Amino acid sequence: MTVRVGLTLPSFVEDPEVPIVVARAAEAAGIDAVFVFDHLWRGERPNERPALECFTLLGAIAAETQRIAIGTLVARASLRPAATLANAFVTAQRVSGGRLLAGVGAGDSVSRPENEAYGLDFGTMADRISALHDAVRASSGNGFPVWVGGRAAQVREVVAVADGWNSWGAAPDAFATEVTLVREVAPRATITWGGLARPTKEGAVSLADRLRPYLDVGAEMLIIGPVDSSNAANAEAVADARARLRE
Repeated sequence: MTVRVGLTLPSFVEDPEVPIVVARAAEAAGIDAVFVFDHLWRGERPNERPALECFTLLGAIAAETQRIAIGTLVARASLRPAATLANAFVTAQRVSGGRLLAGVGAGDSVSRPENEAYGLDFGTMADRISALHDAVRASSGNGFPVWVGGRAAQVREVVAVADGWNSWGAAPDAFATEVTLVREVAPRATITWGGLARPTKEGAVSLADRLRPYLDVGAEMLIIGPVDSSNAANAEAVADARARLRE
């Protein structure tokens, strides 16, 4: 069975060397892709927890690795004009030598305080979906796949003009229903799932058993978000789980 796995990197740290070390470990372990988040800050108040800027970190990861795919999970369409976002993706594609996976999302209610803290209009759901449409169309056709991330019905409809879709945190039954709905509007889209895990604590066998139902209903890549994301040992644990899923 063909199984691809990805790993999210620690974005909410002061020292950029921390995610770089994890990315190197992921590449050494044979992980298929690493992903960065897109947040201005994290926590209850601005600057409560640091957040490394999405595309600056992505460029550093691209420069520090050679093989592994790099991506955003997900770049928020409401933070940048569509043309600016597309240019950032194109630059990351060039810096990485063609390894980019461009994930784009509309943003959810949790993101509202970040936008408003920096004077950026959060907008209505319709506003955010319009921005997502614009971002996907501006970024498409540049030699890298564009995925839409999000579970809202309006977001899933945008997958019709994208190359793939990611569902974050859905349980297997809910994910199976979402996959069916996505396939109705985008039959050839790449289907991916992402969620939190404790790879080193769970162990490869338990993690593989927990992830297998997502493969059974159509996931083509599983993206693991370690709770202890700064622990580089997660890479080996995820690679071991992938090996068991391939058996």
